[in-house]
Amino acid sequence: MEKSSLDADCALNMVLVEEKKGHLIPNGNAHQGVNGTLNGGPAATGAISAVEKRQGYPERETWTRQMDFIMSCVGFAVGLGNVWRFPYLCYKNGGGVFLIPYVLFIFLGGIPIFFLEIALGQFMKAGSINVWNIAPLFKGLGFASMVIVFFCNTYYIMVLAWGFYYLIKSFNSTLPWSTCDNPWNSENCIEIFHHSDCHNGTIGNSTFGNMTCEELANGRSPIIEFWENKVLNISDGLDQPGVINWEMVLCLMAVWVMVYFCVWKGVKSTGKIVYVTATFPYVVLIILLVRGVTLPGAYDGILYYVKPDWSKLGEAQVWIDAGTQIFFSYAIGLGALTALGSYNRFNNDCYKDAFVLAFINSGTSFFSGFVVFSILGFMASEQGVDISKVAESGPGLAFIAYPKAISMMPVAPVWAALFFIMLLLLGLDSQFVGVEGFVTGILDLFPGKYYMRYQREIAVAICCLLCFIIDLSMVTQGGMYVFQLFDYYSASGMTLLWQAFWECVVVAWVYGADRFMDDIARMIGYRPFPWIKWCWSFITPCVCMGIFLFHLLNYKPLTYNNVYVYPWWGEVIGWCMALSSMLCIPVSLVYKLAGAKGTFRERWESLTKPVWGGHHLEYMAPDTDIKSLTSLSPGTEENKVIIFESVM
Repeated sequence: MEKSSLDADCALNMVLVEEKKGHLIPNGNAHQGVNGTLNGGPAATGAISAVEKRQGYPERETWTRQMDFIMSCVGFAVGLGNVWRFPYLCYKNGGGVFLIPYVLFIFLGGIPIFFLEIALGQFMKAGSINVWNIAPLFKGLGFASMVIVFFCNTYYIMVLAWGFYYLIKSFNSTLPWSTCDNPWNSENCIEIFHHSDCHNGTIGNSTFGNMTCEELANGRSPIIEFWENKVLNISDGLDQPGVINWEMVLCLMAVWVMVYFCVWKGVKSTGKIVYVTATFPYVVLIILLVRGVTLPGAYDGILYYVKPDWSKLGEAQVWIDAGTQIFFSYAIGLGALTALGSYNRFNNDCYKDAFVLAFINSGTSFFSGFVVFSILGFMASEQGVDISKVAESGPGLAFIAYPKAISMMPVAPVWAALFFIMLLLLGLDSQFVGVEGFVTGILDLFPGKYYMRYQREIAVAICCLLCFIIDLSMVTQGGMYVFQLFDYYSASGMTLLWQAFWECVVVAWVYGADRFMDDIARMIGYRPFPWIKWCWSFITPCVCMGIFLFHLLNYKPLTYNNVYVYPWWGEVIGWCMALSSMLCIPVSLVYKLAGAKGTFRERWESLTKPVWGGHHLEYMAPDTDIKSLTSLSPGTEENKVIIFESVM
């Protein structure tokens, strides 16, 4: 013990004085002692990292190159929602007018919280749970994000399994969803029906017989029958699980194996894989756009997408949709961004990264709309119907509308294979980064003394296996009902908004917005623009709570295809999933306060005192008063940044 103390005293033997031109970077705001506790105890203060090396504990990994972090964030945040949700919302909510509230919410909610999560992970060098050592009383925030990302990892991969199944079926000379002569087709199946062929209430094509247009309206498209009868083999309700679809089980297993080998070695391997999974979808999107704009009807489809309808700005739903889409597409509240940020170098400019990533994310969403609606315009033209009849969002776009449009193209299997490869890669990097975030949070809970060889590989395997077992309920005949239950409740807009609200409140009002701005300045070398602090303190929490209350007041029971209404016990299960994450915050807070000693004020002060890690010693000077530093004039000789380095 005495030797450790001696090592610690000897370790703090070098002071690096670095001048920051034109910027005042306050340092050492008494983070030790009164304002915080150092992990490992006072005896190990200066040489924690050296002691860890000597005892064989692994250091926290960092990205090989900073571009690895950028690509991982792009891969995680840019996902299926950018392609299948944003274009539909833009079309539905007034075309180009929708961009006004959308861009507004980017700066009022998206970027501030996106930056907050990355900066928090980078500063604390921890995953989604231990990052809240910055205010230990609110560690329930970390557990809440872990619950949400676990649910996401569990059900999101089903989209990849379906996409993988479609991809395999694309390697046929005739796409199986383009014809009605398959075993799963019913007698109501009709391949293509042109409204222009309908004369005087009847159709002249003898294939359909002498049927009226109204009778033909009851016909079913082969793609819908392929989706519902073959892929899902859907039952009549949640209470009828039916049998397991073994083809889908094999697809699910294949996707989970891919995810495992993308994550098992940590960020060193993940950072390389995302160069393919994050960039190749853009290549496919460009190819599909070039093909789409050359098709008849593409111009009309794109016009529907961007044509402004100014009257929509007066509707509350348009603003709510814009705000909700930001939180969905920026992957806020899941803890994965925090985990990715924790592998950054301490001095990485995460402020600049946040703006770059926001631009890429939203730019991809807008660009995807041209790809989607050029193809949908072609399909509407071929069928002789209005674009509103074929516009879809979510799985309906990915597995019904788009495949149907592709089946009408020349060389359809090639375009189908390209589309589903893009779909698979878009979802795959979001999936394995989500698993990475979950595993990072779990492993951070175990101190170094519990470290064992192959610990990461075993943890990833257990996570994947557990999720796979739960996923078996979604490859049954009633699996789609289970999938929708997870999608609607477990990682819904309400849970993410609740999480984002508390993140802002804790950082801005419990830890202190000014204090965290000082910490960011230590990392990146300058202070972010003050509007970030204003957003954390006032604007973003109000936006989050406003949209949250709107969702709550306008809650509608879950349905499937607007026909099947879920039973009451199904909704109870759904609300249990939603509350399992939302209640982590208040329950953890009450439990910690009840277990502490002293008056309420003493308990509060004790439980909100930050717990620092060993790495903070290199960047925070002890026994330095922040007020004396903030009083210095920028640009003078006294304006220096004092950094203590741990050196053996």
